[in-house]
Amino acid sequence: MFVEYCVGLSGLVASGLFIYGLKAMSSPVTAVAGIVAAGYGMLFVVAATFLNLFNITPEARPNLLVNVGLGVVALLLGSLWAGWRGRTVQMTSMPQMVAIFNGMGGGSAAALAAVELLGNHDIPLLPLSVTVIGALIGCISLSGSLIAWAKLDGRIRKPFRFSGQRAFNAALFAATVVLAVLTVMRYATPSAELPRDLFFGAALLLGVCMTLPIGGADMPVLISLYNAFTGLAVGLEGYIMNDPALMIAGMVVGSSGTLLTALMAKAMNRSLTNVLFSNFGETGGSSKGPEGEMTAADPADAATTMRYGASVIIVPGYGLAVAQAQQKLYEFVKILVAAGVDVKFAIHPVAGRMPGHMNVLLAEAGVPYDMIYDMEDINDSFATTDAALIIGANDVVNPEALTDKASPIYGMPILNAYKAHQVFVIKRGSGTGYSGVENPLFFQKNCTMVFGDAQAVLSKMVEAVKALGST
Repeated sequence: MFVEYCVGLSGLVASGLFIYGLKAMSSPVTAVAGIVAAGYGMLFVVAATFLNLFNITPEARPNLLVNVGLGVVALLLGSLWAGWRGRTVQMTSMPQMVAIFNGMGGGSAAALAAVELLGNHDIPLLPLSVTVIGALIGCISLSGSLIAWAKLDGRIRKPFRFSGQRAFNAALFAATVVLAVLTVMRYATPSAELPRDLFFGAALLLGVCMTLPIGGADMPVLISLYNAFTGLAVGLEGYIMNDPALMIAGMVVGSSGTLLTALMAKAMNRSLTNVLFSNFGETGGSSKGPEGEMTAADPADAATTMRYGASVIIVPGYGLAVAQAQQKLYEFVKILVAAGVDVKFAIHPVAGRMPGHMNVLLAEAGVPYDMIYDMEDINDSFATTDAALIIGANDVVNPEALTDKASPIYGMPILNAYKAHQVFVIKRGSGTGYSGVENPLFFQKNCTMVFGDAQAVLSKMVEAVKALGST
């Protein structure tokens, strides 16, 4: 009785810490404390799992030592590898790591369902149906997240599309549902195990086929969606295992992931079905190419202009993360601020490769939170600012989204950087962004390109403004 009381109490405490941790993560100021709190919640759950071994049935005791040993080995390997990767991962690889870790959560839920379905004991219809649904969602999250990881890591460089792909995916989904129903019906005829095995294979394939055609610009939304899938699958399996902590954690992750997915899709002015099935980057019309020529400038000239301006808004993009130049950028910003320049950072909801990517990047460099503004809070300020500095961003500042109905990004809200009196763009080359869409901003008369690696360019800018201070 005492053990059962402790296990139940640990689940309640863990659930409370999970919810508090998620709430705290909504603000950069309290995010670290939230992560630590959620970590303690997970520690309570793991401890309760081992404590619950004292309640094991006599029939299961012969395998107790083996199971405990396997659990300890898995816990040590997972903790060591995840801890090492968490400490050594580069900011450019953070989206890939999030995708792969998220996939492991979905895979775990699918594995729990597989264990239930491989058993020979009778399962009531409702729990059995929930198990199969959890297996379906977990499998999709696992295989889909693995493909997302490959895309983010550059192992799959282009969306994979073919004629009739949507019809094929619809047929595959229908077949998977039929196999799921047959898997539930299998318990009426235990010898028919083939539907169960085919169901898992079809569910994994469905996750792959859903993800392959989705373009790079939709990756932040996709990662958020699979995060919601993983939470939902974990919550369902928690119900099957009668584990309140697992249910609560899964429901919290699933609901927050769903809300974040909706917000991300709204930020792109697209529905979720449009994200999943529209083949982003393909249009029915013909978009006109940009007119004019790009104007290039030396980093020192760009830095000098910003040094003697009254206000600067900085738009960070994935190129900043690739160059690992966030520290050098903040060094440049501190010099501008010391000279009396009003500097702000503008963050687009889908900037980078995952939700919140740019916020994490700037926090890593030590940028104060009160200098960072969301799109809706700063967009009106571009028209009155002296200079906008865009670093490695493309699609989120593309004015074509506002004007060209033939463009695949038409209707997507953007940062109005093009309205600034002067726009400087640090970019390695003149190519397109992640979505493959050309940006006419780079050809405007008020826009100047500063070509080069962001780390090298910002270093030269720092040197230039320091020299101005000594003269």
